[in-house]
Amino acid sequence: MENADVLILGAGAAGLFAAAEAGRRGRRVIVLDHAERPGEKIRISGGGRCNFTNLSTAPERFLSQNPRFALSALRRFTPQDFIARVDAAGISWHEKTLGQLFCDGKATQIVDLLLKGAAAAGARLVTGAEIGALRREGGRFTVESSRGGFAASSLIVATGGKSIPKIGASGLGYRIAAQFGLGVVETRPALVPLTFAEQELERLRPLAGVSVPARVTAGRSGFDEALLFTHRGLSGPAVLQASSYWREGQPITVDLARGQDVAAALKAARATAGRVALHSALARLLPEKVAALALAEAGLDGAGRLADQGNPALDRLGRAVHDWTLRPVGTEGYRTAEVTLGGVDTEALDGRTMEARAVPGLYFVGEVVDVTGWLGGYNFQWAWSSGWAAGQVA
Repeated sequence: MENADVLILGAGAAGLFAAAEAGRRGRRVIVLDHAERPGEKIRISGGGRCNFTNLSTAPERFLSQNPRFALSALRRFTPQDFIARVDAAGISWHEKTLGQLFCDGKATQIVDLLLKGAAAAGARLVTGAEIGALRREGGRFTVESSRGGFAASSLIVATGGKSIPKIGASGLGYRIAAQFGLGVVETRPALVPLTFAEQELERLRPLAGVSVPARVTAGRSGFDEALLFTHRGLSGPAVLQASSYWREGQPITVDLARGQDVAAALKAARATAGRVALHSALARLLPEKVAALALAEAGLDGAGRLADQGNPALDRLGRAVHDWTLRPVGTEGYRTAEVTLGGVDTEALDGRTMEARAVPGLYFVGEVVDVTGWLGGYNFQWAWSSGWAAGQVA
């Protein structure tokens, strides 16, 4: 049995960051991970460039049964704090849109930053370690694994969620929480494409690959970003964002021409381009295939002249464009979900330290906790902030 002060399960963003912080305090740290390569989810993030944080961390951009739980950690270790680490490592970066920060180079730069930080702090990384029995005896945690047994007075669970199982994601962290009597909020795929019944897909498939600026609304939450038509349904940032708020049986509404007033534009065009076919007139405002879809939704013949369309018909077409309502049947699931919604109930944790209130020495950080950020670097910032918080005290 190998002894340490702190055992960390999971060599992802939160786990590696917590390892470096705890190690800097002089704690003997061992990080266990089932994978042979640490930080795999970081490597594939952001199209291989890692959207490592977002300049805004407003509480309304995190989903949780208690959205304010994340505030303490996020305020104490901020995006600017992580940017300072990135700058100190000589990693160049850029802001895309909406405060999203990406590496100029490869996402592996962030993995290297984390591994070097943990190693410099004396943390030892053990990969290929499948976790077995876990116990708490006499104030110490013991973990059996395929790489041997380990024991420590503090245990940080940074095992992530269920998203992207092909890289080894599992529900291990939730099982550990349940073993120690902590509640787990129901989990589900989030930031994930939406799928539709065959009847809807017949109309959507011809548009596969087409992208438009859109507003997608699920429940009371709407997002103004790109929408992408796929062979399975709808994707793109606006849809991924809305998916976190969508529930089975509910419709979504889509504005396919965000920032325009299609009906007003077509009415104005009648005076100067009345002889143009309605489809051609609409295709000046929308991609041609999207225009054809909207006309079908409105029940209008696109071959008819624009001059022959009365205001009620153009208003109906405007509603088909700006208030298109459709009902998903599901999502693509954890296979393509960027994160997992739900997780270890924050009621069981101390928001300042991430420690389980009823189990001294047991900590949960990152995606395994019931804190889920929007698309755009929020979930990585939660990993840094929560890992930092636990690393200060574990």
